[in-house]
Amino acid sequence: MACTTILVGKKASYDGSTMIARTEDSQSGVFTPKEFLVVTPEDQPRHYQSVLSKFSIDLPDNPLRYTSVPDALGKDGIWGEAGINSANVAMSATETITTNARVLGADPLVKDGFGEEDMLTLVLPYIKTAREGVLRLGELLETYGTYESNGIAFADTEEIWWLETIGGHHWIARRVPDDAYVTNPNQLGIDHYEFENPDDYLASPDIRDFINKHHLDLTYSNEHFNPRYAFGSQRDKDRHYNTPRAWAMQKFLNPEKDYDPKSFFIPWCQKPYRKITVEDVKYVLSLHYQDTPYDPYGPQGDTVSQRQFRPIGINRTSQTALLQMRPNKPSETTGIQWLAYGSMPFGTMVPFWTQVGTTPAYFRQTTDKVDTGNFYWSNRLIAAICDPHLQQHEADLDDYVETTMALGHAMINRVDTALENDESIDFETENQKISDQIQLETDKLLAKVLDDASNLMTNRFSMSD
Repeated sequence: MACTTILVGKKASYDGSTMIARTEDSQSGVFTPKEFLVVTPEDQPRHYQSVLSKFSIDLPDNPLRYTSVPDALGKDGIWGEAGINSANVAMSATETITTNARVLGADPLVKDGFGEEDMLTLVLPYIKTAREGVLRLGELLETYGTYESNGIAFADTEEIWWLETIGGHHWIARRVPDDAYVTNPNQLGIDHYEFENPDDYLASPDIRDFINKHHLDLTYSNEHFNPRYAFGSQRDKDRHYNTPRAWAMQKFLNPEKDYDPKSFFIPWCQKPYRKITVEDVKYVLSLHYQDTPYDPYGPQGDTVSQRQFRPIGINRTSQTALLQMRPNKPSETTGIQWLAYGSMPFGTMVPFWTQVGTTPAYFRQTTDKVDTGNFYWSNRLIAAICDPHLQQHEADLDDYVETTMALGHAMINRVDTALENDESIDFETENQKISDQIQLETDKLLAKVLDDASNLMTNRFSMSD
């Protein structure tokens, strides 16, 4: 899957939260309806069978409840993608990443292993810290292997960990520095690793022998080991499909830095020039190279430059989840799952409490029928209507995003205040209230852009009866 990830450490975020976020993007020409569910211990399988491979496994008998954003139609498996469990641990799985022939020759991918389809279901219900998530997934990779290369994020209120698979069975992971953010397009990203620092770095037990045996270390003897050189790629495709997305995000979060969009030296993580908000995360995951010659909607550049780089806010995004883990809050309000469906430049993000038994039907009951009574399809329609003449609709889209995200913050503030005053809260009711508000605003936007687009149709004529 072609995705884009941003991770924000607790000292780099506006409120001390850890935040992990990712667009889930389908393959070119494919659009995948999604739904937002709560998986209870009773619903969690005890024997798991993959759909896309022959992989199967017996799962532990003590799963936790967790949220999930699976494929609504289910024909290719679960694809749970993003969620928060009842222990307030978040998982985002996965970011498809690149590798190289040397790695695949040393540790080939495993045809009957597991992959993105399976990972959230296999790991999130069984972990109580972000570090435990790394260790459980690592053990599964070592034992069963994977048929693809992926990056996976885990977060609790204290830590964010990023794990990258290496070949079929190996892996490395790095703890995100608290004062930094990470940008990761579809490339193996980690560019610094310390073997003697288990507090911040983890890996397969035999990783050093594996590197030495197969001559994977491409750094000089006086340098720190660089996993990106050893396990990643530096291809022509990366310069047009991957690195420009890291450049665009870091250009916004560190405008004082002067990288080239095709550079292989854009850092995996760095400290932002100011603290990062939820709105910043939404914005960078919607980027299409605004105010550059590479913007397919912009006035700069030409037909070549405007199609030179793959946008972050692409047409085939299925869902985007921002998993916010807030410190020093009651367990019921620690984890917030901000959710968007469809192409990010045309949509909003909605916050939901995750310690609940069900989710609102507007976000849950997605089918293969195009239906404006569902958030997924409403967003798909708005994007398709607005795309041909984005500039004419941009003000309405901006107002919609600001209005709806303000409603989300207001809901969070209201609940926080009520709990501080020892008032009781029904969190499913609060989720339903924000869902109803979002549905009203989305319906209003759809009606507005439909009218405006109708007046921009090619067969319009200014004279009337």
